[in-house]
Amino acid sequence: MSQIDDVIDQLNGLGSWAQWGVGIIATLLTLIIVRLLMKKVILDIVKKTAFDWDDKLYSPVTKRVYLFILFAGTNLTMKWVLGEGDSLVDSFNPFFMATYIFLSTSLTSVVLRTLIPVIMDRYSDPSSVTVSGSNSLIIFIFRAAVWFGGLYLALSELGIELFGVLASLAVFSLIIGLAMQQTLGNIVNSFMLALDQPFEVGDRIEVEGKIGSVVSVGILSTKILTHEENLVVIPNNSLVNSTVINHARGGGDGVGRRISLVQDIGVGYDEDISHVKYTVLKLMRECPYVISKPEPRVLLIELGDFAKVFRMYGWVEDYSDEFVARDWLLKNVDEQFSTEGIEIPFPTSVEISGKQSPAFNKSHKTASIRKARLQMVKEDKQLSKERAAAKEEIESINEKLEDPDLDKKTRNLLEEDLRELNSLLSMFEAGGDD
Repeated sequence: MSQIDDVIDQLNGLGSWAQWGVGIIATLLTLIIVRLLMKKVILDIVKKTAFDWDDKLYSPVTKRVYLFILFAGTNLTMKWVLGEGDSLVDSFNPFFMATYIFLSTSLTSVVLRTLIPVIMDRYSDPSSVTVSGSNSLIIFIFRAAVWFGGLYLALSELGIELFGVLASLAVFSLIIGLAMQQTLGNIVNSFMLALDQPFEVGDRIEVEGKIGSVVSVGILSTKILTHEENLVVIPNNSLVNSTVINHARGGGDGVGRRISLVQDIGVGYDEDISHVKYTVLKLMRECPYVISKPEPRVLLIELGDFAKVFRMYGWVEDYSDEFVARDWLLKNVDEQFSTEGIEIPFPTSVEISGKQSPAFNKSHKTASIRKARLQMVKEDKQLSKERAAAKEEIESINEKLEDPDLDKKTRNLLEEDLRELNSLLSMFEAGGDD
């Protein structure tokens, strides 16, 4: 201890410039040591963890720690060289205290911005939709409260009363608020959208007859891009007060870009039902854009005035492929119907020659009908088994979900399975029973 005391006495005996140099060198050495510690130890630990939040926190926390060391080193050196009672030290003390408070507030705000979404995801439905480009309302409220408290304390150290400043600006704020009523309404409604979470960037939505993909969710407006490459700017006020149809939330199992493809097609009353259903079903299974799960289906939904109307049900993996999938199906249905001799009827007011396609002959059609009937018997049996199995599975899952001791992870998995099964059944029920 005596050696340490001797070193301290020697440092205290140095001239003021030498003491400034020692203080600066000590500050830089501390900065270098902390930097090496952050790079070689903390960063290695962060990289080894499976979490994303620590990677996001590393850079902002590191920068603020470095700034804190620089300001603290300067403050301590000034007190050491000039002494505690010096007027210059006393005048700079409030500035340093305000700086420490500001850095602490900034660090707390960054931690809240990073960790609150992690906590919310931990206790929310894994298939829920988030609004890209916007903080949720709860994050905004927490960060605003932290910043308000931090600024109040920092300004108090500098001798500025925050509430007094706000009171002096009250009249001016009232005038600005009245002049910017619509703008402020858009800002508030942007947070309402963030809280309600009706869509995310990339979803295809429909608002007041306008259909397009969401390209941005801003503080004042939401922008969608239509199929004609037109950019539609919708004020958030109008969006909140309108009915929004989100075409990208098909499937009901959290698959955001999947969309149902439904297409009606009519055939003549002379056509065999099994022949038509099997021909269309086979084409849907061959379509490169229609996914196999849930399986595509073809159901007879109407006996119209001039035609038997069949409805094709299928799912397209990405809603950007909806139109090319529909084009592929209609083109191939038309060609295959011509080959199979299946008639797509004209309105009764149109005269037709009665001549059949050159590719059609009665023997071929008779064989196709016989084959289609046999195949559709198998398809109907398989469909009945799948529906019965799905209903049994739904009942089983509902019984398991009634268990109060079920852990959250297992409950989420069961609920996801339940949504997928209900989605499968809803496609069948939409067209009625066979």
